[in-house]
Amino acid sequence: MGNTPTDADNFIIEHNARSQWHPMIDPKVSAASPPLIVSGGEGVHITDHTGKRYLDCTAGLWNVNVGYNRPEVKQAIIDQLDKLAYYNTFGASTNAPSIELSVRLTDMLAEEDIVKVMFSSGGSDANETAYKIARHYWKLEGRPEKTKFISLKEGYHGLHFGGMSATGNTAWKRAYEPMVPGFSHIQNPDLYRNPWTQDPAELGEICADLLDREIQMQGPDTVAAFVGEPVQGVAGVIVPPENYWPLIRAVCDKHDVLLIADEIVTGFGRTGTMFGSRTFGFKPDLMCLAKGINSGYVPLGATAVGARVAKAWDKENPMAAIMHGYTYSGHPLACAAANANLKIVVDEDLPANSAKQGTYFLAGLEDLKSRHKAIGDVRGKGLMLCIDLVLDRETKQPFPVGHDYTTELGNIFRREGLMARVQGNKIILSPPLVIQQENIDEALRIFDLSFAEMGDGF
Repeated sequence: MGNTPTDADNFIIEHNARSQWHPMIDPKVSAASPPLIVSGGEGVHITDHTGKRYLDCTAGLWNVNVGYNRPEVKQAIIDQLDKLAYYNTFGASTNAPSIELSVRLTDMLAEEDIVKVMFSSGGSDANETAYKIARHYWKLEGRPEKTKFISLKEGYHGLHFGGMSATGNTAWKRAYEPMVPGFSHIQNPDLYRNPWTQDPAELGEICADLLDREIQMQGPDTVAAFVGEPVQGVAGVIVPPENYWPLIRAVCDKHDVLLIADEIVTGFGRTGTMFGSRTFGFKPDLMCLAKGINSGYVPLGATAVGARVAKAWDKENPMAAIMHGYTYSGHPLACAAANANLKIVVDEDLPANSAKQGTYFLAGLEDLKSRHKAIGDVRGKGLMLCIDLVLDRETKQPFPVGHDYTTELGNIFRREGLMARVQGNKIILSPPLVIQQENIDEALRIFDLSFAEMGDGF
């Protein structure tokens, strides 16, 4: 599409949101205000159907880490397409790209003692796979009653029934209740909004103790695993205290409970190191991967399995068959894209760029906070950043969902050519990991202009 619409362009515009339901929105809202038609992308920018260009500070949906229209990734897909577009990996067949990717991932994750991976179609699948593996593991170990999962309030783990059950926010699941039995939730380590303390180390100890107490209450012999994001993304980029994850690992070890790291967002450089687990210095038993695994060029997820867990399958056991998988597990095009994508991540050291540019971005957001009273808090780790909007800084009272101020703020961002995720009272930022300082300066300029235009009249 361009500035002069063709008949085909007009068809797309006319039928936008007429035959398609969109995720995370009331269909009536989409029908009344059709979504933006994104037609192109290059680097850190996207283009809509009118030719208008936007700086994409969402990286699609946390995932286009190497940027849009990378020739290396496109060529890998084309080369594989010329050989084999698809064949299943069930049982007695496989394909070369999936084999290559499995080796690449276990090599990248050797520091975490990861020895196996199981492929799927995306993040929700990867989480579901992890929960099944955890229960399967305990059955193979002769402890079949260890079936329960504990996760964090405000955590997000996808939208399959298992993932929704682990998710700690009722907004994602109220319409689909009841959830799967055996899931419980404890308070997340939110330094900005918690009822106890503003001391990070003390908060880490309090929240780790909450897990200890919850495991004891549930019964250690019934708990399969604790599940958490190294940095909670959808919740508003909740960065835990430095001591939190090592303490959580110690509690899990104390009670013989597996630790599942949901690295769907944090994996492959977003937190400033290759993996979020590495950022905070702990080794999970299982890791859920997607998004940055191939920057969204073709849907793909993976569940990484640590040596302790994988060892259970070395024994002869009538229940050893893994009765799980997806039609597109190890899809050759997706895996080819991932191999090319991860080569870029390593060769261009995108985790280091994430750390560098994230530090610069956060400093700019701190400056904005000093000049605009609607900003209650800014926080981040690498290129996971959040602006927390408040009606009152003293009480930290957030803007309610759908408030005119936040809605109009988002409209100004788009008008000025910036894509940012305005979610309730939070502006969540997750730009491609190839972003540079000049791009961040442009984003900060638009934020400053937008807050100034809205003023303090709320």
